[in-house]
Amino acid sequence: MERNLDEPPAKRIKPSAPELGKFSDSSSPPHHSNPSDKPMSEPSSSRGQIHGDTVGSKGLINRVEFVRVITKALYTLGYKNAGASLEQESGIQLHSDSVNLFREQVLSRNWDGSLTALHILGISDADIVRSASFLILEQKFLQLLRNGKATDALEVLRREITPLGINTKRIHELCSYMIGFGKIGGESPSSTMKVLEELQKLLPPYLMVAEKRLEHLIEAALTMQKNACPFHNPLDSSLSLYADHRCRKDQIPSQTTQHTLCGHLKPVVTASWNPDDTQLLTCGWEEDIRRWDVQSGQCIGSYQRETIGFISYGFGFISCGFISDGKMFFSCLNGMDFCISGFNWERLKRLKGQRNTNFSDMAVTKDNNIIIFTDKNSALQLLDVALQKKRFVEEEHTITSFSLSKDEDFLLVDLVNQEIHLWSIKDEPKLVMRFNGHKRTQLLIRSCFGGLEQGFVASGSEDSRVYIWHRGTGTLLEALDGHSGAVNCVSWNPTNPHMLASASDDWTIRVWGTKTC
Repeated sequence: MERNLDEPPAKRIKPSAPELGKFSDSSSPPHHSNPSDKPMSEPSSSRGQIHGDTVGSKGLINRVEFVRVITKALYTLGYKNAGASLEQESGIQLHSDSVNLFREQVLSRNWDGSLTALHILGISDADIVRSASFLILEQKFLQLLRNGKATDALEVLRREITPLGINTKRIHELCSYMIGFGKIGGESPSSTMKVLEELQKLLPPYLMVAEKRLEHLIEAALTMQKNACPFHNPLDSSLSLYADHRCRKDQIPSQTTQHTLCGHLKPVVTASWNPDDTQLLTCGWEEDIRRWDVQSGQCIGSYQRETIGFISYGFGFISCGFISDGKMFFSCLNGMDFCISGFNWERLKRLKGQRNTNFSDMAVTKDNNIIIFTDKNSALQLLDVALQKKRFVEEEHTITSFSLSKDEDFLLVDLVNQEIHLWSIKDEPKLVMRFNGHKRTQLLIRSCFGGLEQGFVASGSEDSRVYIWHRGTGTLLEALDGHSGAVNCVSWNPTNPHMLASASDDWTIRVWGTKTC
């Protein structure tokens, strides 16, 4: 007979005489019983109340619930003696006798006994009882089919499952098993535990402490602390339990720590990291695209319009960036075309713009299936290349540029009214946050996502500064000085959350790091 190894052998309860036949010989009824066991939200001994009904300085934590959750955690971690000692010393059972009996019947796959034990639990909500009964009887039906007892299984379906009057779709699926169209999985200890966990989700939470409940509570508290920390950007994402979490301001890039990349002869309008953060791709206004080795500060490639497939119309590059695994890049001409190319000058894909279309920016998803570009002055088009399906992000003001998040579910949209808008594009586009404070009156200024889990937003500005906001709250955290001209673009390192690059009208690219680098 299978048991839950996380907890000690179940204490058993004796059902009333008519119910004895429901339990198998392998799980004989216990020595005492009270079918109306009180819910375990109440202490089973006055010892549980010696120090009051609550713990903690604010009186928010119920003592009995607290002890039960700790007891469950001890058993789950394998500390069975410690768990049993806590039950004995506190006088607070992890589970009542009736719950232990129910768990034992389920884990031993005695489905008739499980159904009887379910009714002993004294649950008043009829819908809960029906749903739990359905799940138990479903397992009974499947077990009979596995054992070759199709006639008995059909009787269970007709006389026990169908009269419950719920989950018609699942009943039809069970019927398909009868005629061989459905595939029935085999039984295993893990599958039986999953059944118990599914039943636990249906039952009132006071009856059985959920698996890993203590871990869930602690993770929720840590997540809340992390989200409330405006400078959360550590290289190590783990959090300590020994003290409340708070990052220092020096977790944010704030000083130039590597080479200032020089070589452009005109204002630099775009900077983009490759996936492994070893290279930067930049383009200057009406200049070539340049590829840089970040470690050495040397230019290792230059790409002209004609060499990557563009006909020179007198228009300059307006944007560029690495795509996929860093072996390809995209480039876009102001007001005309954009192209996907390899670094050996081979053109892989070209999308030609209409003369009345103002392509100020573009992005390509990792699978190369969706191209995002400015469709009109105040709209972005999300084009599914394979399906030729279009979606649109529509703004009230003119869009100057945009940036796609790493998970490809969000867009940062830069507008002429000196605002940056965060859009969710996972389903239908939805505006979720606004950022402001930077300066933009006439130039094309670009923003980006960055930091740990892309928890920050950074932007250039016409006042020669780099601005950094908290993505979740929209709070302005930093305004970095260093450039001598307008900062046209910023690009956060994709693998090092402590590093970002900025491109400026002063013809340079700066690489920023933390003060502790």
